Amino acid sequence: MKKYIIILSMSVFVISCKSKAVAVQNNKTEVVEAKKDKKAIEKHYDNKLDFSTVYIKASARYVDEKQSQNVSAEIKIEKDKQILISVRFLGITMAKALITPTAVSYYEKINSTYYEGDFTSLSKWLGTELNYSKVQNLLVGEALEDLRKGDYTQTIVENLFRLEDQKEANIKKVFFLEPEKYLLQKEQISQPSENRMLEIKYSDSKVFDQGTLPTAIEINAIQPKGKTDINLNYNTISFNEQLSFPYSVPSGYKKVIIK
Repeated sequence: MKKYIIILSMSVFVISCKSKAVAVQNNKTEVVEAKKDKKAIEKHYDNKLDFSTVYIKASARYVDEKQSQNVSAEIKIEKDKQILISVRFLGITMAKALITPTAVSYYEKINSTYYEGDFTSLSKWLGTELNYSKVQNLLVGEALEDLRKGDYTQTIVENLFRLEDQKEANIKKVFFLEPEKYLLQKEQISQPSENRMLEIKYSDSKVFDQGTLPTAIEINAIQPKGKTDINLNYNTISFNEQLSFPYSVPSGYKKVIIK
């Protein structure tokens, strides 16, 4: 059961647009050399997506130390209001989650269970702090943290801007921006003393009228219990359609209490 909930929460898991159909290629003929830039964070937020809704059909692969599974996912986002994620296997809905700024609800089919609560208990269970903004940002390629509120040292690593937060001693937060459009390429949030690390990588970005969106997301989570990898690939993306967000727990399901 937990693999479906991790996919739902971090993807957590843990999109009618007219695409300009321009891909941001990783292998460019013209090489842009990264140099220290005091406005790197400001330029990163110049890329912010301008949308009211986004609809995504994705394929997802889940791997931990015991198993691996390929599923499909349908993701609907009403910006800053709600996210509906459905996880399917062979066309059958195996899990579904509705996420709002104040609540998290999900159900999963295998054990016929459901959860209703907030991010506090779910964050403890998953081993990483979550809120609505972080889930939304993860799905659209924005930094989990608001970089404008941190105190960052900047270095150049492998021709990327490496930004490391200096505020928190117990939690290490590092973000990598590419030097051409200042898009987020990778972020790492870790608690070395707890042997916890969350790494998210973005690639295959495409330019739409609404902005630039990565279409491949790789999530690697390390916890004392082991390692989990989730790969998301966006196959269909559309913006600003009128979307519905139907969610109801099937009858007979048992409520999960997360302590």
